[in-house]
Amino acid sequence: MKRYEALAELIAADIRNGTIPAGSKLPSVRKLRAQHQVSASTVFEAYHRLEDRGLVRARERSGYFALGIKHDVFAMPKASSATPQPAQVDISQLIFSILGAVQDRNILPLGSAFPSPKHFPLPRLAKSLASTARFIDPWETVASLPPGHLALRQQIALRYLGLGIPQAPENIIITNGALEALNLCLAAVAQPGDLIAIESPGFYAPLQAIERLKMRALEIPVCAKEGLDLDSLEALLAQHPVKACWFMTSFQNPMGVSLSEEKKQRLVHMLSARQIPLIEDDVYGELYFGTRQPLPAKAFDTQGWVMHCSSFSKSLAPGYRIGWVSPGRFARQVEQLKLMTTLSASVPAQVAIADYLQTGAYDKHLRKLRHTLESQLVLMLDAIRRHFPSTVRVSCPSGGYFVWLEFPSGFDTLRLHRQAAEQGISIAPGPIFSASRQFQNCMRLNFGGQWNEDFEEAMKTLGHLIAEQ
Repeated sequence: MKRYEALAELIAADIRNGTIPAGSKLPSVRKLRAQHQVSASTVFEAYHRLEDRGLVRARERSGYFALGIKHDVFAMPKASSATPQPAQVDISQLIFSILGAVQDRNILPLGSAFPSPKHFPLPRLAKSLASTARFIDPWETVASLPPGHLALRQQIALRYLGLGIPQAPENIIITNGALEALNLCLAAVAQPGDLIAIESPGFYAPLQAIERLKMRALEIPVCAKEGLDLDSLEALLAQHPVKACWFMTSFQNPMGVSLSEEKKQRLVHMLSARQIPLIEDDVYGELYFGTRQPLPAKAFDTQGWVMHCSSFSKSLAPGYRIGWVSPGRFARQVEQLKLMTTLSASVPAQVAIADYLQTGAYDKHLRKLRHTLESQLVLMLDAIRRHFPSTVRVSCPSGGYFVWLEFPSGFDTLRLHRQAAEQGISIAPGPIFSASRQFQNCMRLNFGGQWNEDFEEAMKTLGHLIAEQ
């Protein structure tokens, strides 16, 4: 990073963690010059960057003041009380009925699972696609069958290495997005009737996969502050024959919470000792707010029981559908299932993304995207503060693009979903994030769209609908 970028990150970190409280005055330009041995222009540029990100505001003749997130404005959602008994899953029709509206371009997508595609460098990717497609060796259409295009696997291996996780390219399998990677992993380690531990609340994709494969779900509680309840997991593993676990350890969907690295290490050791595979969904790992990407659970895997899945769909190229898995000891099973199902991800898309990654532009794009998402989190939390009742509880993520809201008992977010849809607004109501359809008084909102007057008006309209209940 340039000097002004590094200075901006230092200040931003203090604003995020509350060391510099929201509303307080920031150090003067003169003081920062002396403290960090930089020029006045470096300090001004750092403050300008923080203004663009919505973390700082300049007041004429008064200096700069922190905006950021007031940590004490919202109470955190309560820890879930998951159903401790295995359950058959029957939730797909509810999910389909709710998420169908998200595809309508006239609907404001607060319930979407994707950030706005306008945040991505699609024209630059198109150049890579056009320039590389003309020169693809015809042999590539065969050579790029599983495990995938070698140059792309090499670039992904380099990103693992940057986290201190050595992964040989031959141990990485390219898939049609992370969703295929996750489904292949589940099919590789479990059979119909098997019991799969999932998060509660948790992303609905595991629920649909378990339902499709006729398996059963065991819900593990998730806390909005600390993440997966490892004590509950350990107790339930002693009671039930869990065949595999499917967890999202960083910026979990829908709560946005992450496990600490100590808890990730404990999780891996707990499962490895019992020889239970961990299917790790890490699609939001690079969308962190701060200076350091959180390590995935895969970083603590020494025996190959962690199957780490990710993709470029949430961070670079949603329509290209390129994901991957590092499946540890299950590489052969996953590769064979890939050959038996979809055979190969798009070769031109693989080659184009590999070309783009080789330019070094991806990290620059990610920095910009992370700054945009962080600033929009501030805007959404401020809109919730202004338009929603004071009784609402709200998660405060440090990455990703989701917040989880909890209303008083008796509130019906399924009803709110129907009312909001009539006003051209989508939300994601809580019951779609649970095998047992819990969390009727909760919902997930997406702050990853392009924030503008329409989004502000949508939050105001939601506030009115909530007040009516």
